Amino acid sequence: MTKRILVLPDSQVRPGDSYEFLSWIGQYAVDMQPDIIVHLGDFADMPSLSSHDKAGSKSMEGMRYKEDVNAAIFAMKVLLEPIKQQQEFLKKNHKPRWKPRMVMLYGNHENRINRAIHNDPKLEGLISLEDLQYEKLGWEVVPFLQPINIEGVMFCHYFVSGVMGNPVTTARALLTKHHQSCIAGHQQGRDIAFSKRADGTEMTAMIVGSGYEHDEHYLNHQTNIHWRGVVVLNEVENGTFDEIMVSMRYLKGKYGT
Repeated sequence: MTKRILVLPDSQVRPGDSYEFLSWIGQYAVDMQPDIIVHLGDFADMPSLSSHDKAGSKSMEGMRYKEDVNAAIFAMKVLLEPIKQQQEFLKKNHKPRWKPRMVMLYGNHENRINRAIHNDPKLEGLISLEDLQYEKLGWEVVPFLQPINIEGVMFCHYFVSGVMGNPVTTARALLTKHHQSCIAGHQQGRDIAFSKRADGTEMTAMIVGSGYEHDEHYLNHQTNIHWRGVVVLNEVENGTFDEIMVSMRYLKGKYGT
């Protein structure tokens, strides 16, 4: 039986930003009722740990870390609230159950927590990825840079190339290197490539790393002009699917207030 997968690119949630876009995504998930929801990582931005400075530096100030974590937990609840409400409605009205498998890939921004612990072992036991409460809120978590095969499609925050582990930066290169349908986040915008195996089986690779509405402060006016949205994979079976690109502008127009 084919599956429908809703792919959520990087959200990069941080304190002070609007999280309304996550409610739009949650409402869209209710309308589409996917079998599986995959978040490609970097849900939490974790700016307090961005510099990887030594212990005692401003980047490791405790309150800033707590603010980042609290923002991520609150934003996750905004995303999941429409889904939760729909599930309660179906149960109350004795309708068929809808409970999608939810898979969260840790990104390099979440991995800043592990890097901070590595740089200062005294932090072990004081901070951890569990602070983000992804599992508690219903997600199946996947370690940073560990690919996962879902219905024949490989998902990873980004796929690496060479001994230095640099990110593969084009969809065409993903197909050339891995010979399999692959989907990654991390990189802003969208890049898609298509190919076929010798037996005619279709392969599709995508890099979609911007599932938010805001501009990035480290980019300029020209480089901030990139596609933002989510992706629906329809009729997924053994690595083949039909893709639907859903822009943030569309979501805002349909669900925004």
